[in-house]
Amino acid sequence: MSSASTVLQSQEAEDRAATLRNRARLGANKNLLFWYRELYRDQFRDLPNPATLSILEIGSGTSPLKQFLSNVITSDVLDLDYLDLVFDCHEIDKLDAIKDNSIDVITLTNVLHHLKNPLEFVNRSASKLKSGGQVIATEPFFSPLSTPIFKYLHHEPVDFRISQPELGNVRGPLVSANIALPWLIFFRRREWLQRLNENFDLASLSMRPFSALSYMASGGISRKLPIPHFVYRWLFLVDLAISRRFPWFCAAFFTVTLTRR
Repeated sequence: MSSASTVLQSQEAEDRAATLRNRARLGANKNLLFWYRELYRDQFRDLPNPATLSILEIGSGTSPLKQFLSNVITSDVLDLDYLDLVFDCHEIDKLDAIKDNSIDVITLTNVLHHLKNPLEFVNRSASKLKSGGQVIATEPFFSPLSTPIFKYLHHEPVDFRISQPELGNVRGPLVSANIALPWLIFFRRREWLQRLNENFDLASLSMRPFSALSYMASGGISRKLPIPHFVYRWLFLVDLAISRRFPWFCAAFFTVTLTRR
């Protein structure tokens, strides 16, 4: 076995172990689970009955979505025994397990910024969506409040100076990231976004902020802060309202909805 293959296998094993740890931590954090529950409600709020739809989730390793929507088809690039599908989403158009033109929604939460080429993935995903089907993704939003948190307190890289909408160095599905990448695509580099125009109706593109500090107040994946749950629920509602009222000042996440032509 070559040294490169050994390194890749070692990195995959580390990522798999980290995913299992993160999944356990999320499940034990009642406030963080509440944040995710509210996020999913917001992601699917314009769909009449998500429980009846064909929904594919990309990057389900840590995600609790299936706890709230049992009909979701879970998937990840990591081989985990609780997933429905294991595949590289960059090759979704070649996936025989899902028929073309059969999916109502493809959803991703904090996954696009881990992909080698997120625009390539989104374009290839169109083949699996029904006409009018949607890609719904939630990613970090860079406001004056959230930017220093993401740049100096968060462990994942932030690079605003990239010349192309892709990751330059891919070492594994968890450690490879640029959390600024989706924000640049959807808010700063219109010419990058136009690369989706052939498959998706950009005129109907929907983007809305979601929360400011409530994710951080939950402790996130890495820690659990001692905020009573009834207090956290109230703080979340205030935080959400403020992020919607003053997104360019304090929002920390945004949800984008793309509709297939």
